[in-house]
Amino acid sequence: MADPNVVLLLAVLASFSTPFTLAAVNIALPAMAPELGLDAPGMGWVSLSFLLAAAALLVPFGRAADIYGRKKFFAAGFALFTAASLFCGLAATQAQLLAARALQGAGSAMVFGTSVAILTAVFPPQGRGRALGYVSAAVYAGLSLGPPAGGLLVQYASWRAIFLLNVPLGLLVLYLVARRLPGAEWKGAEGEKFDAAGAGLYAASLTALMYGLSRAAEPAGQAAAAAGAAGLWAFLARERRVPHPLLDAALLARNKVFAFSNLAAFLSYSATFASGFLLSLYLQYSSGLSARAAGFVLVFQPLLMAVFSPWAGRLSDRRDPGVIASAGMVLSAAGILLFAGPERGLPLWRVIAGLCTLGLGLALFGAPNTNAVMGSVEKRHYSLAAATLATMRLTGQMFSMAVVMLLLSVYAGKARPAPGAVAGLDRAFGAGVWVFAGLAAAGVAASLKRRR
Repeated sequence: MADPNVVLLLAVLASFSTPFTLAAVNIALPAMAPELGLDAPGMGWVSLSFLLAAAALLVPFGRAADIYGRKKFFAAGFALFTAASLFCGLAATQAQLLAARALQGAGSAMVFGTSVAILTAVFPPQGRGRALGYVSAAVYAGLSLGPPAGGLLVQYASWRAIFLLNVPLGLLVLYLVARRLPGAEWKGAEGEKFDAAGAGLYAASLTALMYGLSRAAEPAGQAAAAAGAAGLWAFLARERRVPHPLLDAALLARNKVFAFSNLAAFLSYSATFASGFLLSLYLQYSSGLSARAAGFVLVFQPLLMAVFSPWAGRLSDRRDPGVIASAGMVLSAAGILLFAGPERGLPLWRVIAGLCTLGLGLALFGAPNTNAVMGSVEKRHYSLAAATLATMRLTGQMFSMAVVMLLLSVYAGKARPAPGAVAGLDRAFGAGVWVFAGLAAAGVAASLKRRR
């Protein structure tokens, strides 16, 4: 029997690394742009390439982990993520960086779909919310440290150091897996067949859909989005027929808590993820802050998330997690609205107030919503459930970035942002606030729906 504390430590380390990198990279984008020749949409692709690969592969890897072993996929995923981080740090061109970011996403997909599943398997239901609260706190600690650490690294070292820091962390995780979990393994669907054709259809369709949405202003983007949507429809139809489906449609059709909790997660991350990206550009280009100063401003949101997540997780063990998560979504919508009107200038107190409100809202949403999802399925579906929830998170983040890239293409075009030439960025930010506030309101409705 594996030591639950070792599993919790591994889950915490795994949950810290990716958010740290995502948050730190947002701060580093203005430093990367001149060195790699990035325009405004190109900067968006630094995040989107990672998210696209991770989201497309999460469900296939989660299903494969249930069949072949969750620890195997966790270790292999962290090894790939560590190697890809090294390649990111050594990238000499935009194409090399984007390819390495996609490899990072593939490795993260293997980790996301297994770490929470293993954690759920070793902790009893009465202690699960507490453990998930620590995992959420690790995610938000990574987001908290990412902006200030990224700003410091950019100012005193290089943006490349952000990626290279993942290498020793990854080696530590792999050492702990080998030494502290040598004989342990977790499976939930051993002996069932893996639907490789369905996995290929799913990954290709989701990639086409999200790529198309990011270029929805162009005919080629519209065609890609339509093809992706049709492919996902065909995938769901196929999954109803195969004996061992990649994604059990019954989980969505009959399990209301599972379905609406995942929908709420998608809407939550769609509404909130791009705020860090937009605020990083706004603070550095429009407000004239240095990377270090902008990083310390952006720390307020994830800091509150890290502080309140363990408490929210413990609360969800004693109270209806749907109520707690719904309250968090309401606060998230309020936080987004505090960023309205960047074209007229945002005073720093409003930026900080919005970040704090958003951070508290996401803390109340994250762990309780995860607890609701994992508590609604059988043990044999733990990896698939964790992978599905992580897919909703990543597709929400991708959709958020796709909206931003569409707005940037409309308002800023191919111009390279620079201090004093920010009108397009500010207009895109202003339009995004209203889109994201609407998505947050829809998330409140979805979160409440699961309780009816």
